[in-house]
Amino acid sequence: MADESLSYEQARDKLTAVVKRLEAGGLTLEESLKLWERGEELATICEEWLDGARARLAAAMAKRRAADSDSDGQADAPF
Repeated sequence: MADESLSYEQARDKLTAVVKRLEAGGLTLEESLKLWERGEELATICEEWLDGARARLAAAMAKRRAADSDSDGQADAPF
C-alpha cells in the first residue's frame, strides 16, 4: 500500500477529512462505503504509528530505569 509512507499527521488529517465528508452526508451508498473503507485504512496507519511510538517510549523508559538502577544500586528505594 502506497499510504504506508504517510506520516502520522498526514494520515490523521486525511482521516479527519474522510470523517467530515461522511458526516456531511449526501453520498451514495457506494461512495459512503468507499470512504468508510478508506477511513479504516487511514485509522490502521495511525494506530501503527501510535503503537510504534508507545513501544519507543516503553523502551526509553525501561532504559532509563535500568540506568537509574545501575547508578545507585537502590532502584526501589525512595531515598
